[in-house]
Amino acid sequence: MLGAAVLLVLALARCGGGGGSASTGGGQGSDDPDPLRVGLIPNQNPESVEANYESFGGYLSEQLGREVELTVPTSYSAVVEAMVNDELDLAYYGGLTYVQARERANVTPLVTEINPYTGDTMYHSLIITPVDSDIQEVSDLRGRNFAFGSASSTSGSLYPAIMLQDAGIDYRTDLGEFTYTGGHDATAQAVANGSVDGGGVEDRILYDLQEDGKVDQGSIRTVEVSDPIEGYPWVVRGALSDNLKEQIAQAFLNIDNPALLDLLRAQGYERVEPNDYDYVDERASELDLLTVR
Repeated sequence: MLGAAVLLVLALARCGGGGGSASTGGGQGSDDPDPLRVGLIPNQNPESVEANYESFGGYLSEQLGREVELTVPTSYSAVVEAMVNDELDLAYYGGLTYVQARERANVTPLVTEINPYTGDTMYHSLIITPVDSDIQEVSDLRGRNFAFGSASSTSGSLYPAIMLQDAGIDYRTDLGEFTYTGGHDATAQAVANGSVDGGGVEDRILYDLQEDGKVDQGSIRTVEVSDPIEGYPWVVRGALSDNLKEQIAQAFLNIDNPALLDLLRAQGYERVEPNDYDYVDERASELDLLTVR
């Protein structure tokens, strides 16, 4: 089910650290996996995502005392399907992919990152247009061409659809043409080069793309900023032992290496609960985005 994916396996000799092997005691389940299979949504180019998380995989392997297998499938839906089919043990989801997964599988969110831009766990979706566009507000997008990221992206699909709906535009019927680019970077570039009249992106990713020179800061204008969105949850398969789940949570909560936190786009981590994503579930259902596609 993972299909084409970037795959990285990180092994650690079991000496001195982490949570021990699957056969150890302390409440560790005898069926706990080794290696731990970790999936990441490809919110940007999959190779870029894999590169950012290589150091994290090594850290997690050390903390847990077991091999970690990182995969970055080429679509959001593949990460959901992999968890549903018991091919993943831990996944980095957006809010929407998490609620899609929990509709069909026993999964539990553990933690989310603290956003360095805000100092809390929230972030935003943006509706953007080319800088020289005549579009001044969201309602001006009626009948115009629009780019979403993945259909299963929280800030690249769901929240742009919410902002459009709040402006009286049903994304299913009231736009000219709309496309799913597959990622925030592709959407930002499509808007910057004028291929579409507007698009929906995550604010943090856009800022990083601009800072890295991948998108010209002078080529894009923000038309609307969403309400705060709860951060991306790290989600575990329900069948893991409680002990291993807590070890994983603590591994995130204990990260204090500035370089690793910078790679993870995090100031730190906080615990999250399933009900933190109920609003996403409700609005996705209203907008026909709860079904994986």
